[in-house]
Amino acid sequence: MEKPWLKSYPEEIPSTISYDIQPLHRYVEQMASRYPEKKALHFLGKDITFSDFHDKVKRFANYLQKLGVEKGDRVAIMLPNCPQAVIGYYGTLLAGGIVVQTNPLYTERELEYQLHDSGAKVILCLDLVFPRVTNVQSATKIEHIIVTRIADFLPFPKNLLYPFVQKKQSNLVVKVSESETIHLWNSVEKEVNTNVEVPCDPENDLALLQYTGGTTGFPKGVMLTHKNLVSNTLMGVQWLYNCKEGEEVVLGVLPFFHVYGMTAVMNLSIMQGYKMVLIPKFDMKMVFEAIKKHKVTLFPGAPTIYIALLNSPLLKE
Repeated sequence: MEKPWLKSYPEEIPSTISYDIQPLHRYVEQMASRYPEKKALHFLGKDITFSDFHDKVKRFANYLQKLGVEKGDRVAIMLPNCPQAVIGYYGTLLAGGIVVQTNPLYTERELEYQLHDSGAKVILCLDLVFPRVTNVQSATKIEHIIVTRIADFLPFPKNLLYPFVQKKQSNLVVKVSESETIHLWNSVEKEVNTNVEVPCDPENDLALLQYTGGTTGFPKGVMLTHKNLVSNTLMGVQWLYNCKEGEEVVLGVLPFFHVYGMTAVMNLSIMQGYKMVLIPKFDMKMVFEAIKKHKVTLFPGAPTIYIALLNSPLLKE
C-alpha cells in the first residue's frame, strides 16, 4: 500500500515504530525509579518529585480499593489541571479502574447524563462543584464522592490564604463534611502506600472512557485501552526528536479532561520523565510567568491560545 504522506516526514521520523506496550500506570513506577528526585509536577509554588508522585498514586489506588473499587469499575475525575487530577488518573488505573474524564464546567444536566451513561461508581471532584454532584447523585450509580480543594496542594502560606481569595473571586465557599460516602482528600493522603497489584492486559483492558463533544447529539463515551493511550503517546514522542527524556519542562495549560491535553501534556510528561507545570485555568499573566520562571521547553496548545499570547502586551515584558 502506497503511503504518500511519508514523503512529507522529516528524515528524523521513522515510517513505523515498535511499541513497548505495557499498562499506562507502569510508567509512573518506572520514572520514579529512574528519576526519583526530579520534579514531576509544579503547581502554584509547590513541587512534587517523581518519587513523591508515585507514593501518592499508590495511596489513591489503595483508597479506591478500600471503597470497593474493583477491576473495570469507572471512576470519574471532575477537576481542573491540578496535582489531584494527575494522581487520581494514574491511581485509578493502578487500582484497575477505568477513568471517566469530566468537565468541571458541566451543568447538572450534562453531568447527570455522563455519570449515568458511564456507570461511574466513584467521583473525584473539586469542592466548588460538590453541590452539583450531590444534586444529580440519585440519578447515577455514584456510591462515593472524594472531595478535594485547590488549597490541598498549595504551599504555606498560600494554603491558608486561598479560602479568602476564593471567596473574594467567586463569592462561594463550600464546606464539606466527611461521612461514609463522602471523603476528603486528607483521608487519601493518610492511606497506606503499599504496592497495588491488579492484572492488566494493556491490549484489551480499558483505561479510559473519553466523551465526545456532543455536537451531533448526546456525547458518546469512546472506549480507549491502555494500548491505545500508550501507542498514541509514543507516536508523539517520535515527532519530538529534539526532546530528551527526563529533561524537558512542559506547560500544562490544555485541560486534561480533553484528550489532547491528557495525551500531549499529562501522559507524555509521565511517560518521558518530564516536569509538568500545571495551570488550572488559562491566564495570560500566569502563563508568561511560568514560561519565564520554569524555562518551559514544550508548550502544547491551540491556535487561539497562541494568538492570544502573541497579541498580549505582556509579551514584551
